[in-house]
Amino acid sequence: MTDTTAPFSAPRRPIPCGAWPSPVTAALVAGKTLTLSEVTAWDQTVYWLERRPAEGGRTVLMHWSGAAGCAEALPPQTDIGTRVHEYGGGAYAVGAQGIAYSERKSGAVWLAQKAGAQTRADGGKEIRQLAGQPGLRFADLRFDPMGRGLLAVREDHQHDPAEPQAALVVLDCTAKTGQAAAQGVILASGADFYAAPAVSPDGQLLAWIEWSHPFMPWEATRLCVARLERTPNGTITGLGTPYVLAGGAGHESLLEPRWTEDGHLLVISDRSGQWSVWHAGRGEAETALTPCAVPQGEIGQPAWVFGQRSYQPLPGGACLFLSVCEGESQTVLRRTDGTFLPIPGRPEQCPVPLADGRLVWLDTPPDALPRIMLADMAAEPPQERILYNAAPAVLQAQDIACPVSLRFRVGGEDTPSGHAFFYPPTSRTACVPEGERPPLIVQVHGGPTARAQDSFSFKVQWWTSRGFAVLDVNYGGSTGFGRAWRERLQGQWGVVDVADCIAACTHVVREGWVDAQRIAIRGSSAGGMTVLVALAESSLFAAGVSLYGVTDLRALAAETHKFESRYLDGLIGPWPESEALYLARSPVQKVERIRAPVLLFQGQEDRVVPLSQARAMAEALQEAGTPCTLREFPGEGHGFRQESTIRAAFVEELAFYGGLFGFEPAE
Repeated sequence: MTDTTAPFSAPRRPIPCGAWPSPVTAALVAGKTLTLSEVTAWDQTVYWLERRPAEGGRTVLMHWSGAAGCAEALPPQTDIGTRVHEYGGGAYAVGAQGIAYSERKSGAVWLAQKAGAQTRADGGKEIRQLAGQPGLRFADLRFDPMGRGLLAVREDHQHDPAEPQAALVVLDCTAKTGQAAAQGVILASGADFYAAPAVSPDGQLLAWIEWSHPFMPWEATRLCVARLERTPNGTITGLGTPYVLAGGAGHESLLEPRWTEDGHLLVISDRSGQWSVWHAGRGEAETALTPCAVPQGEIGQPAWVFGQRSYQPLPGGACLFLSVCEGESQTVLRRTDGTFLPIPGRPEQCPVPLADGRLVWLDTPPDALPRIMLADMAAEPPQERILYNAAPAVLQAQDIACPVSLRFRVGGEDTPSGHAFFYPPTSRTACVPEGERPPLIVQVHGGPTARAQDSFSFKVQWWTSRGFAVLDVNYGGSTGFGRAWRERLQGQWGVVDVADCIAACTHVVREGWVDAQRIAIRGSSAGGMTVLVALAESSLFAAGVSLYGVTDLRALAAETHKFESRYLDGLIGPWPESEALYLARSPVQKVERIRAPVLLFQGQEDRVVPLSQARAMAEALQEAGTPCTLREFPGEGHGFRQESTIRAAFVEELAFYGGLFGFEPAE
């Protein structure tokens, strides 16, 4: 994506901010750029998912090998995805049996068998349905190393769509089409949520994570282990009595159990105050967790989606770790001698090994679009190559804004410092005119349990390449800074996040980096709520843009899906006992104090934050006399996938700022 050798073609000339000509076009952002995710490997072949806006957001499985290069791994029109927890993840698995995958629309699970050296599903090879009935969803797919089963988290909406039942199940990979066990064999049930089933290398033990209402997985989970029951031919039939290895007392977030090749169990825990990797022995019931030797930083991620990888045990005792320090991620290899070696690039998840020891990952640097990287760390010096790019276009390095990590005071002297990434306006052809300061866009991440990251993003570069500055805030509640920082938002959503965004904005204004009269704030989902409350609480902001944002906390508590149905208990207070507080914190109740113009974007098929919330907010703002535009997008859910939607949203938001800040967009 980045051409670092291209010289400046001409001196930069002063152009009013917002009106700069930009190489970050709507076509590049919306149609030509692919979303890459979930990189894995089997033998010497690399696999990853690729979402294509130009094909209506269809997600395909790609693969690469040294002999065959890159190609789709499944038949045309296959659309991979899952809606377990609504956010999905872990929608495919690759192993000796072939490729197992969940089909997005139906939720059915299919198996495409292996053909020769390449895992393929064409050439006349059979594709068999392993599971699927209306109302059933499957995620976190993992092959049993003994070779006959596929483990999965199953979500059953058949009886109570508002409170679907969760279970760990195993699907029979040997079942013939038409004889598939359409629901799978239940291994564990009774908890509200399950994740990360992991079979020991000898096939005898199963470890997993479970949790129940009212907790979220970053608040309190349990690490469970049980002995697998099998038939003489190795088919899994059930579990022995499970036991809780850690987390039984609550208030400990345990994530990502993994086995080493010699049968030791590892797990992420935040019992020390931040997520890190711990030893759990061989999974025996009485084992106490002991800390692993790890690099500096927090190692762990909020479990919004399945299949995340924050560390990766390697053969021989080495291990890879993905840690976050000061908001920036780094990947480190702990070698067998105990020394640490930084991994080049900026992996989005922890790299995975090929059979020959080379490592592959999705690279997400701050100055280039994501790409699939392959590295031989044993070579001297280490050898890297790009296997695949998210877009064929080239941006010159001088057109890409790189982040500045900054700290700012969020309260009195006894409070910690806040964190944000600041991006200055950047162009190889334009500069800020003398006497002008750039307008600022304050960006609020979703979640709210998530984080602002410094990887390349069109949500940033679209603006900086046109003369805006961008401030991406890691407000209290963000991850990557330890449990205490996450818990700053407990009972304080709509208060701490808003105050931190205002403090960050005040900091950059005080430094003289931006125009204090031209500041907009934008955010999606939970960030959209922060945007709307910030408009009510501060006169700093001249405009606000909310993308599928929360506007009515009472309605959200009553209408949202199971995974988040008790999320607000921690962020606001127990429901319905704290109904008055829900009412007081809701943006829809603050419209009389919002005077800045508002732009709302909303998908009509959103099941996380329903369309009714955006409509109610728009109506209330209009009745209060506040300029407000609601733009609805048919066929879109929580997050936009279609090329036409993405293009329209970027272009309309730019025009919105142009009308307010007095510039004519170049496009």
